[in-house]
Amino acid sequence: MVFRSEYADVPVVSRPIHEAVLGRAAEFGERPALIDGSGGEGALTLTYAQVDAFHRRVAAGLAEAGLRKGDVLALHSPNTVLFPVAFYAATRAGASVTTVHPLATPEEFAKQLRDSAARWIVTVSPLLATARAAAELAGGIEEILLCDTAPEGDATRSLQAFLASTAPEPDPDIDPDTDVAALPYSSGTTGVPKGVMLTHTSIATNLAQLEPLLPMGPGERILAVLPFFHVYGLTALMNAPLRRGATVVVLPRFELDSFLAAIEKHRIEALFVAPPIVLALAKHPAVADYDLSSLKYIVCSAAPLDAALAEACSARLGLPPILQAYGMTELSPATHLVPLATEHPPPGTVGTLLPSTELRLLALDDPEKDVPAGEEGEIAIRGPQVMKGYLGRPEATAAMIDADGWLRTGDVGRVDEDGWLYVVDRVKELIKYKGFQVAPAELEALLLTHEGVADAAVVGVVDGEGTEVPKAFVVRQAAAAGLGAEEVMAYVAERVAPYKKIRQVEFIDSVPRAVSGKILRRELRTRAPREAGDRA
Repeated sequence: MVFRSEYADVPVVSRPIHEAVLGRAAEFGERPALIDGSGGEGALTLTYAQVDAFHRRVAAGLAEAGLRKGDVLALHSPNTVLFPVAFYAATRAGASVTTVHPLATPEEFAKQLRDSAARWIVTVSPLLATARAAAELAGGIEEILLCDTAPEGDATRSLQAFLASTAPEPDPDIDPDTDVAALPYSSGTTGVPKGVMLTHTSIATNLAQLEPLLPMGPGERILAVLPFFHVYGLTALMNAPLRRGATVVVLPRFELDSFLAAIEKHRIEALFVAPPIVLALAKHPAVADYDLSSLKYIVCSAAPLDAALAEACSARLGLPPILQAYGMTELSPATHLVPLATEHPPPGTVGTLLPSTELRLLALDDPEKDVPAGEEGEIAIRGPQVMKGYLGRPEATAAMIDADGWLRTGDVGRVDEDGWLYVVDRVKELIKYKGFQVAPAELEALLLTHEGVADAAVVGVVDGEGTEVPKAFVVRQAAAAGLGAEEVMAYVAERVAPYKKIRQVEFIDSVPRAVSGKILRRELRTRAPREAGDRA
């Protein structure tokens, strides 16, 4: 069956992304748009009028330097107040922006440069050496530019110098429906990273789809700690708030004390986070040292969030239930959200369908069949936010999006009778224990309820009998140094069906995660054991 949104369809927003986001900049005028949350007194603040004027002048400077429609510009930077300026300047000049992880090695960076055919790089001075090494490895780079000031004696040009450009503002013939605005890289349901072609229209329409469920008002203060280079941060922390006149306080990275201090100092009203931050807010003692009373709501996405953990975080902070959301890079990125106005959402749900979005659940044993409400299946999505495709990979695109426009997400979920979606796990990450399916996310959520567990991840490993079994990687709380494998396994065994029991435990210092918060299970599967528990 096809599940449809209860919300009225929204019109497709066929506008260049810089216009869709900054079209009301003149109206918002002197309102603060971006604040450097890492600075002290006198930290850099850009008003809406400045963001609008600056990105237009930088676009003119880029065009004068030779950037043309169809070029790809690699934006290689942590969060800064000039990241949005660089992004919108590049799209206004007609380029596509491929965002690059700031911690990428020169080899990883070069691979993305080659695959995307990028000709321009914008970076920051601390990452300049990496950018230069990547450019040399990749070849074909016209120029490397900086968001900040070049080191003394270095001749690398800064985007800030373009603010004085007298060149005419570029006016390329952009077709929002077909031209690519953003080219983030994603592994999709499996495989190597691929360039995800997101058009101006798909991104802009997704912003409009979110607004009925999560209205933001002018002046609302949002803390941007998740990275802009990830599609979640690009949408929730940059495009959406700047489209609505909100104020974005920008942090370059997540460090708990600076994060909490920024909430207190800037009277932050809304947080968009991933599960590791919810875990810290729920359990870390430092939270009690800060005044977080300005917070009104928290949205969590990018990875599964346990209902009990979400409830513990909300209760500790005195907030309404945490609003979960669901999506993926290939969906521009959002398809589901718990509406802000919902007083008592069902625990664990990732939300209801956004307007103009449809969902099917494909049977796990036969993807040609659908399953009804209440049963689990692979989530498939159709809507205007579906990506154009994978860059240069038509076969991979066809494997993910069928002829009728349905995109297979690779996630397992179920929809209840009221239309709420619950995500169980990834299709490829389900553990098959003697024919039974075990969801790692369910066991991870349970492990986090143990007072001695600070963090946990579960993967499937093959035991001495050739059977795939659940193995837990556990990070102990500082006060639980004596926590042992047998206690962990017994705790889980008392609370789950016998086939779901943890069969092996290994204690580690930290769970490897992507910047989005997703657990890097492949790293855990290939690590050499250090302190492990025997099979129960």
